Amino acid sequence: MRTKSLKKNKINVVTLGCSKNVYDSEVLMGQLKASGKDVVHEEEGNIVVINTCGFINNAKEESVNTILEYVQKKQDGDVDKVFVTGCLSERYKPDLVKEIPNVDEYFGTTELPGLLKALGADYKHELIGERLTTTPKNYAYLKIAEGCDRPCSFCAIPIMRGKHRSTPIEEIVIEAEKLAAKGVKELVLIAQDLTYYGLDLYKKRNLAELLEALVKVDGVEWIRLHYAFPTGFPLDVLDVMNREPKVCNYLDIPLQHISDSILKSMRRGTTKEKTTKLLQEFRAKVPNMTIRTTLIVGYPGETEENFQELKQWVTDMRFERLGCFTYSHEENTHAYNLEDDVPEDVKIDRANQIMEIQSQISWELNQQKIGQEFKVVVDRKEGNYFVGRTEFDSPDVDNEVLIDATKTYLKTGEYTTVKIIEAEDFDLYGEVVN
Repeated sequence: MRTKSLKKNKINVVTLGCSKNVYDSEVLMGQLKASGKDVVHEEEGNIVVINTCGFINNAKEESVNTILEYVQKKQDGDVDKVFVTGCLSERYKPDLVKEIPNVDEYFGTTELPGLLKALGADYKHELIGERLTTTPKNYAYLKIAEGCDRPCSFCAIPIMRGKHRSTPIEEIVIEAEKLAAKGVKELVLIAQDLTYYGLDLYKKRNLAELLEALVKVDGVEWIRLHYAFPTGFPLDVLDVMNREPKVCNYLDIPLQHISDSILKSMRRGTTKEKTTKLLQEFRAKVPNMTIRTTLIVGYPGETEENFQELKQWVTDMRFERLGCFTYSHEENTHAYNLEDDVPEDVKIDRANQIMEIQSQISWELNQQKIGQEFKVVVDRKEGNYFVGRTEFDSPDVDNEVLIDATKTYLKTGEYTTVKIIEAEDFDLYGEVVN
């Protein structure tokens, strides 16, 4: 008999992909713990659950490589069981079963009860808001909806996550209260589409009302909005942002492109004129708002002229935060019927050109912050620096504020006032104001 089987089972949850997946892993871990299971996140364990991403080629590749790595560990006797869940598994289950049969079982994005059963645990409905957070103790993701009803031509999310389903306000508030009780001070609201929130449950866009309820939660200091869709954006959200200090003057709104012909082919339901007008309205209503966006270059049919128009627009709009991706040709999406006609090297070159423009804009905007004071939350200590963020920066994706740890002692998770003394493209250096 192998000595391995005498060990108490420890379940290791491995998370790949976006913050929505982080949230799902945390819910899974909360359920496992409630069933008395020994569960860890990305540490050693003899049972492994891989929560995969299937969004674009790079993410799919990383997910497949991670599955293969753990299947090899299973063959070597280092782990006993490997389970796979998440978006890749939802989207490609029949192919995966055929290609990587050594996985014990595959589960989709809506099969949490089945996955728990396979792990010897019960799904507990009463555990609203109970989860094991894997982020630093001061912030947590709060998923307010699942799925997406948008018809974007390039996106496979509806295939993997299904139709939009809003979580009722009272359930989200219960979850926020439980997080605050554990010391969480910043809530990052996530969904495939925040703009659509409430339409299915309340027959109206209800994001503003949700924010009104969340600002009443004691202990929460910052509420941040991620992944809003531009078409149909509820402008009453801006009034709440202006009125409520807890709601960060920050909005993540992926715009993808600006050329009318590309937007039409992408099925985004908007135009260059409407998008520019919406952004002007944001700036007028919340003058010191930080707007984060993401763009796609190399979409089928994107001409040099389309790209130059996008470049000029990025230069003119001066976004505080911007990310740029190369188009990924995804099967079963509407755009898959189009010819993927922009060569890979051209896609990469275009993405680099956009990021070069953005890097200059970011540097110029950061220079303006020198001498100013900001409220900063300290996320962690790294080498000789405490690393923090202002309300204009989201965890993992945005600028950071570095504070010399040899001169000042700070506690992680605490808020402090910092004066900016130096600035680079994406990082600020500051000293604590006593």
